[in-house]
Amino acid sequence: MFIGILLILTWLILLLRYPAKALPISLAALLGLGLVGVWVVWLDNREASQLARLELRLNYAPKDCPVDRPLQVKMNNGNTVPLQELRWRVAAYAPGDTVNLAENTYSAPRYRGPGELQAGASWSDCLPLPPLRSGYRPQTLEFRAEHLQGSFAN
Repeated sequence: MFIGILLILTWLILLLRYPAKALPISLAALLGLGLVGVWVVWLDNREASQLARLELRLNYAPKDCPVDRPLQVKMNNGNTVPLQELRWRVAAYAPGDTVNLAENTYSAPRYRGPGELQAGASWSDCLPLPPLRSGYRPQTLEFRAEHLQGSFAN
């Protein structure tokens, strides 16, 4: 923190004392920082739009899945590029409610996608349920994937 303040003060002194030399360098540095900022925002928006094109549905399906993994996941990659990696958290809601009933503890399962999923391809699997708050049965809840984090091929 102290070093940062010292660097800013030094830069201000140089800018005031030698404006003809320090101003062009300062403008070039600001332009460079601005370009890096625009590039980071563009990459973030591109990733968000790619994640939005993923269709990910979660259903409690004890008849179609093993007993220890009753949560059925179906995913479709609606992008034009392959999905390389995907992670998410499972949330559980009572119909019409906004309170997440899944407990996101350290021991809760970690959810990951299939690895590489080609553009337009689908994937399905059965996953374990997250720990639920006491008093709630999974057959009465809606499950959703939240906090998606992923990467796509270029």
